[in-house]
Amino acid sequence: MPTNVRAAASSSGPASGAQIALALMLVYVVWGTTYLALGYVVQHMPALSQNASRFVLAGLLMMAWAWFNGHAWPTRLQWRNAAVVGGLMACAAMSLVSFAQSHGIGSGLMATVVTTMPMWLALWTHWGGERVSHSAWAGLGLGACGALLLALERDFSATPMGALCAFGAPVAWSLGSYASRRLEQPQGSMASGAQWLAGGLLAAVLALAFEQPSAMLDAPRSAWLAWVYLLLFGTMLALSAYLWLLQRASPALAGSYAFVNPAVALAVGVGLGGEHLSGWVWLALPLIFAALALILMRK
Repeated sequence: MPTNVRAAASSSGPASGAQIALALMLVYVVWGTTYLALGYVVQHMPALSQNASRFVLAGLLMMAWAWFNGHAWPTRLQWRNAAVVGGLMACAAMSLVSFAQSHGIGSGLMATVVTTMPMWLALWTHWGGERVSHSAWAGLGLGACGALLLALERDFSATPMGALCAFGAPVAWSLGSYASRRLEQPQGSMASGAQWLAGGLLAAVLALAFEQPSAMLDAPRSAWLAWVYLLLFGTMLALSAYLWLLQRASPALAGSYAFVNPAVALAVGVGLGGEHLSGWVWLALPLIFAALALILMRK
């Protein structure tokens, strides 16, 4: 393992299997439910503005919490590194997802494109000198196949702009995920807060340039409730768990949410959205479970 990654992992402290399992469940379940919430929010709020406001507020709250718990304020170098991570993940990737959903991309295609993220992350990790096992590569490929079959249950329509944004989002997210493993970050939850605040402020600049943020005030109460859900659960809870996993688990395992989330999202769509299932789901789920088993295999 490269020196700076090993140092980051050791400074974070060892994690038990139960802690990793809990963090994975949070990422799997909570992020699986945010597809529906985000789709509803971007129907009523400007895509960049809702994303920027959410991450700026989440960053301020998380930094205040970290400061209250005695975590040191970021140094200039840590602020720069946090801005790189936040700019790629909170600004670029999340803004591209919001743009894609607001510019007419079907949920099936969106869910399929997202499954490429862990493969990109594994590729950057491999090129950076860390070993990615053969079983992890096989698991990532199998998981992508399972997610593709699962996505056949949904809409594959797309506009050129929506497709372009959708394919760019997982690349930006994987680069930000890799940077968070390699670049020195602030201590504990101060890292998450600094990344979100920096990314949110960058997104705010874009929102001011291309949108009318004041249009958010015209959104209905239900959209604001969905926005609060994305803030508290999608960002402050699940994204914190994901960033924690990146320091303590393999990239393949941390990124495995990408093909588990569509299964959760489909279950939510059936339960709350009145969607109907065809036979594809019964072929997809065994592949996804087999993919997780391969990723969990030790050398």
